[in-house]
Amino acid sequence: MRRAPVDLPAPHGDNNIEREPLWYAYAAGDDEPPVPPWTWTAEPPMAAHVHPPAPDVVRRGAHVPLPVGTTGLLEAAAFPRGRVTAPHLPCADGEFDRVGHALVAALGAQWVDPDNAYNPHRGYASPRCLYPVQAFLERGGRRHLVSPETHSLVEIEANDKAGVGVGVGVERIILTGRYTRIPRGYKWFRGSLVNLEVGFVLRSLAIAFDLFGIAGRVRLPDSGSAALLAGLGLTPAGEWSLPLVIDIGGDAGPEGRPAPAVQAVRNTPAPEQAPPPEDPSPDDPSLTDLVRLNRTQLFPGPPTPLGTGIAPTAHPSTRAASWAEVMWRRNSGRMPRGLLGMNGRLCRMPAHWLRDAIDWLSVPPPGTVPRAVFDAVRITAVVQAVDGFADGIHRVRDGRAELHRADATAALRLEREYGYPLGPRAGCDIRHASGLWFLTARPRQVVAAFGPAGWSALQYACGWALHGLSLSAAAHGMFARPVRAFNEIPVQRLLDLEEDEMITLAAVVGTPRHASGALLDIRL
Repeated sequence: MRRAPVDLPAPHGDNNIEREPLWYAYAAGDDEPPVPPWTWTAEPPMAAHVHPPAPDVVRRGAHVPLPVGTTGLLEAAAFPRGRVTAPHLPCADGEFDRVGHALVAALGAQWVDPDNAYNPHRGYASPRCLYPVQAFLERGGRRHLVSPETHSLVEIEANDKAGVGVGVGVERIILTGRYTRIPRGYKWFRGSLVNLEVGFVLRSLAIAFDLFGIAGRVRLPDSGSAALLAGLGLTPAGEWSLPLVIDIGGDAGPEGRPAPAVQAVRNTPAPEQAPPPEDPSPDDPSLTDLVRLNRTQLFPGPPTPLGTGIAPTAHPSTRAASWAEVMWRRNSGRMPRGLLGMNGRLCRMPAHWLRDAIDWLSVPPPGTVPRAVFDAVRITAVVQAVDGFADGIHRVRDGRAELHRADATAALRLEREYGYPLGPRAGCDIRHASGLWFLTARPRQVVAAFGPAGWSALQYACGWALHGLSLSAAAHGMFARPVRAFNEIPVQRLLDLEEDEMITLAAVVGTPRHASGALLDIRL
């Protein structure tokens, strides 16, 4: 293969929204991918976006309340080693509902910030609090949408014509992303935002399952996923990603054999490909394109244990009190009076903060392919004012931060390459962050080893990792803001990345400058 050109995938611009489909085309083998014609199509302003209406199968459904008292149970479980103990007496409505409480812990609404333009906030990060990843619960022969905003399960009718029934003894969670919950201005990048959020949600569910003592197994999108999506009756189908399934109950079993090396997986036969969507969007060509590719990103192999998302950290925070408190503190940075962005102040941090963050980042995701792909992810941290660590660029290797290059100005220079600069309406204190974390990979190598599913697996894994980082930050009284808004080419050079190394996800971690204000507690 000839040497990759400089400024991959193309030097026409440095905008993530424009570069993302080019990175995918390059990963699939095109050395000089053409710019898609819809790149320059005018779209409505981001601020004009509104949620699409709920599908008919959801609007007609009856609401079944989720259990209350989850916050109290989490208050009694110390972070990070405590686990929830079920009450000795049954709840008022009968048997203690572990799964219901776990859903509330993982997905439930936490608080409303009157100063924030985007509400309400849950226990995991989501772009603009849009939460495009929707969860469905099957149990007792019925299928429900999990509705955190109404603290309920909304019963939906199975689409019998799809030939996918709901078993009476089956209990499982289905995750699928609705791309149209994200503004059209994000174009093809909507697919990446959904995949990254799948990683956030999967980690949040794994933690909640562990806290409530529930076993689970993960089935990644496969040749049967298109029929399962049709069985949910979600229309139009061309707005939704292929579903990921968590089977509940049974013996979760050991983590099993280590994930095979990249070379061992390379010759795995490609799974049968699902059919293209039946309802493309002629007025939204980037959506049609990303859905078409989503239908090719299928995973081989049987379900694997969900495992735990909780880090076996040897460096826990001395400030954390309970799981409820840490979930409440988790935030992406706050601003006062309806302003956008985030502001922080540089505070000297103890060494155990950095080591704890690495412990949480290093927990591998479930699934053979995501776990193997995660091994190919490089973690780079720009650190400043941390005891025992020089200011500068560090690489994370074998669970430790190793100095790559001392550079006291790296954070300041990174702020100059951030897409949302400091201004009258937005805060931006990247120069005051304690840690700037970058998760990078070489996408062509990933896709060559795992096929198109490697692209999704990479994003699942990075979302999974950064949700862990966000909980670690919250335990230390810090914010963690996942971002993809850095100008990629200059940041690639500043961090000494390879020419074909893509920034999959990054996070700004720092001490908040502004107090939390009058947050409205909406936990139940």
